[in-house]
Amino acid sequence: MNTIIIGIKRFLKNKNTVTILAILLALGILYWAYNYKIQKETEPVNVPYATQDLEPRTLITAEMVSTRKVPGGVVNKNVLTNTNDIIGKYVSNTAVIPNNGLFYSSMVVSWEDLPSSLYENIPDGNTLVALPVTLDSTYGNSIFPGNYIDLYFSTTLENGKLMLGKFIESIKVLSVTDSEGDNVFETIGAPKSPTYLVFSVPEDMHLLLRKASYANGTIFPVPRNAEYSKNPKETRVVSSVIQRYILDNAIDVESQDRTIGGNVPVVGNNDNNVENNDTENQDNNSGVNDGGIQ
Repeated sequence: MNTIIIGIKRFLKNKNTVTILAILLALGILYWAYNYKIQKETEPVNVPYATQDLEPRTLITAEMVSTRKVPGGVVNKNVLTNTNDIIGKYVSNTAVIPNNGLFYSSMVVSWEDLPSSLYENIPDGNTLVALPVTLDSTYGNSIFPGNYIDLYFSTTLENGKLMLGKFIESIKVLSVTDSEGDNVFETIGAPKSPTYLVFSVPEDMHLLLRKASYANGTIFPVPRNAEYSKNPKETRVVSSVIQRYILDNAIDVESQDRTIGGNVPVVGNNDNNVENNDTENQDNNSGVNDGGIQ
């Protein structure tokens, strides 16, 4: 017995023997890990999938979801594997789930997390503008939400000369919609034909654009490169010539209201009320001078 023990000790003290054992152990661990990984990636996993095309903001019902087995290797941490996490939820307003597509956590949201409006986070003091466009004026649907664009204005003056130039620069596009108000890019298949570019600008700029839209001229968008959108400038009017032309052909209602004292008659007034308002206007006008209302 002692002879056997002594033999084992001598065997283990041999450096070559220890090295061989260590190599064999390492190879055994690698073999086991490799087989385990292959088994996990090929082992079937039951996952939900869409039984039809699902548009943005769609309420997901049980009829829209089924399950099938797929190799575990295609299921990552973002794939939803439980139908309870899907049914009764909504497709994100920025996602489209195709028929037979898997459900990802970023595509499925609760009603509380679904934005009530694409435009609810516009800056305070800004106003929405829907600029009429066509497939041609958007360069074949090449203007996307999130892009920063410039607006140009053109018109023919009374003397027959053409006025054309950049009007407003660095405007962020919020959405591109069709005639029904749907985002042309939030759809299955080819994008629809655009009808409006929607963006927001400060109120004074909004009024200027409204006046320009009724003037004898054309407002059209011009896209820029990716760097222009990554590093946007301040949104501002860049042509005082175009601005002056538009303002000279419109009445400044706000200024006129201040001039007459801001006394606006109520719709539906009878004759007596009109007479009273006329009297009040005369009294107010007696206190008006170049410095405004006293």
